[in-house]
Amino acid sequence: MRDLLLLRRRFHGEGYREGYEEGSSLGMIEGRQHGTLHGAKIGSEIGCYQGFAFAWRGLLHSCATERDSKKMKVLEALIGMIQKFPYDDPTYDKLHEDLDRIRGKFKQLCSLLNVQPDFKISTEGSGLSF
Repeated sequence: MRDLLLLRRRFHGEGYREGYEEGSSLGMIEGRQHGTLHGAKIGSEIGCYQGFAFAWRGLLHSCATERDSKKMKVLEALIGMIQKFPYDDPTYDKLHEDLDRIRGKFKQLCSLLNVQPDFKISTEGSGLSF
């Protein structure tokens, strides 16, 4: 009877260790996949904002008038925010706050430009449509 109890404890301990190791391994794999997916979505979104801003900067510089000065200020502010965004630091504690500020500045710029963008992220890719 005592041997049976010792065997039970031994197998329980071994099973726990094996389960823990397996769970840790799967957790790391799933965590890496989750981080890659969400990082790619954020990168794609920021990239679209940046491409949009650079295109409009080119358009406004070529025919800027006094009326366009506010647009240019907001545009340059958006570009500056994008350039300062910490792409390579996933532990940055204000990442979502900065992303929300960029989104807000983008919306402000769209309003000034009288453009109605529709940014979508899907499994096929992402992009802005007008």
